[in-house]
Amino acid sequence: MLPAARATLLEALDAGWADPRRLYAEGRAARALLDQAREVLANGLGVRPAEVSFLPSGPAAVRTGLEGLRYAGRRRGARIAATAVEHSSILTTGRYHAASTQSPAAARDASLFAEVPVDRLGRVDLSALEQAVAVEGTVLAAVQSANGEVGTRQPLDRAHELCRARDVPLLVDAMASLGREPAPEHFDVMGGDARSWGGPGGLGVLVVPERTRWRRPGPVSELEHGRTDIEPMVALALAAAEAWRQTEADRVGQSASSWAIIRRLRAAVSDLPDVDVVGDPDDRLPHVLTFSLLYVDGEALVVELDRRGYALGSGSACTSSTLEPSHVLAAMGVLTHGNVRITLPLDPSAPTLDADVSRFISELPEAVATVRAQLGASNL
Repeated sequence: MLPAARATLLEALDAGWADPRRLYAEGRAARALLDQAREVLANGLGVRPAEVSFLPSGPAAVRTGLEGLRYAGRRRGARIAATAVEHSSILTTGRYHAASTQSPAAARDASLFAEVPVDRLGRVDLSALEQAVAVEGTVLAAVQSANGEVGTRQPLDRAHELCRARDVPLLVDAMASLGREPAPEHFDVMGGDARSWGGPGGLGVLVVPERTRWRRPGPVSELEHGRTDIEPMVALALAAAEAWRQTEADRVGQSASSWAIIRRLRAAVSDLPDVDVVGDPDDRLPHVLTFSLLYVDGEALVVELDRRGYALGSGSACTSSTLEPSHVLAAMGVLTHGNVRITLPLDPSAPTLDADVSRFISELPEAVATVRAQLGASNL
């Protein structure tokens, strides 16, 4: 979390503690603060405040977005199409609905949930997407703005055009890109996570434009424009808004800084033996890098790098268990074994980042050699 957002969070715990639905003075003050936070984020996202709702997390936001689109389109059908590299909150929800909608005998039939393939860079196959949304009974398509694991951007403008031609709404997961890139313009429902732009955990953002047919299943809620039954914490919303202000003010400079560091890291990693650096090298998020190594256990390498003072990821960035094999890499058809994922923090949270990266580059070959030796693969 950005330092300014953390300070705002602590102050807001005192100023915004009351129930914003109440009419007493403290409640009205909390309501004003919540509305202020909503307006800041709406302006940054290019939408109206009433189109923005706060949810408990980014995954909860995109899952709620999916469920509302599906329920609103239930008279047309129940079929969902999603790229094979979507976040698990999309894939597991889509598979669940497909299985529960069908008879037990057809529970394994994937006809109500289509996983749209991607190429080796992780980019959606647009012709396959066009075929998927053309199937009768398709009520929504899900295409992320960019993949948080390999960084590859998706062609949202073309995907949205294909979906509009079939009157199929497009759900966009922007958890990886918000705050790091300009906000997506091509979507019918969008979800994001405050952590992406240096905000606090525990706050997701759901955007449902007025033009979109969307309805939450279940009883009508009085909270967040009827899109959730969980009341948002005012302090988290204010911290997220302050983080957005800080990040947006220097987004261009931050992007250039992150790009330069990732280029250094890609060059250094590419010099390692038996390595596969994945994702589009150019049309990508500026702050993400994933690579896979032969003769290396990803978990063991993460532990070895942690011992040296570096916090990295392995396995899938898009599932709840970070040590599960990456479904993203599997869908891309690249090496899934021994993968390591680097996500750069924002500059205000990491004042020594440049020096830390230089030290990481110098120590990485030794760390890889250590793990390979532990596995008896040092001579391969």
